[in-house]
Amino acid sequence: MYRYFPSKDDLIKEVYRTVYLEPLDPGWEKLLTDRSRPIRDRLLEFYNAYTKVIFTRKWLRIYLYSGLKGLDINRWYVGVVRDKMLSRIVRECRHEAGLPAQIRPSAAELEMAWVFHSGIFYYGVRKYIYDSPVLEDKEQMIADAVDAFLAGFAQVFGHVGVRHAPVREVV
Repeated sequence: MYRYFPSKDDLIKEVYRTVYLEPLDPGWEKLLTDRSRPIRDRLLEFYNAYTKVIFTRKWLRIYLYSGLKGLDINRWYVGVVRDKMLSRIVRECRHEAGLPAQIRPSAAELEMAWVFHSGIFYYGVRKYIYDSPVLEDKEQMIADAVDAFLAGFAQVFGHVGVRHAPVREVV
């Protein structure tokens, strides 16, 4: 193995690049900031595409295992999620709410975005790691999470144009 990777750190960096960075679509950044479309539509498209990448038993197991082992992979990936995804989402919510532009989202705004993002992430953990029952319509789960996040952002930080999904009949 040392013929291909001079050190353990080099091997870990290659795993990180291959498992975490390569599958991420660079077009997602543009999608999230395309103001010609409503924020809700952008978030739905993004999270449906993103979960197609990360909702695999292999991806989730490597992520959770490396976190439990204290490897830097998780810290690096959390930085990517924060900087390339959540910060953009917060900026776009601020724009749609007519709030002043800021270079960096506030700690409270980022925390709300993390709660939203991690709720979607944990759906995958429950389904693919714990084999727990989940709402089988993943797109509906994402739509519900997006609607709750946008309504919550509007309530806490200012008005964001939220178009609610139609109410489903419970049988």
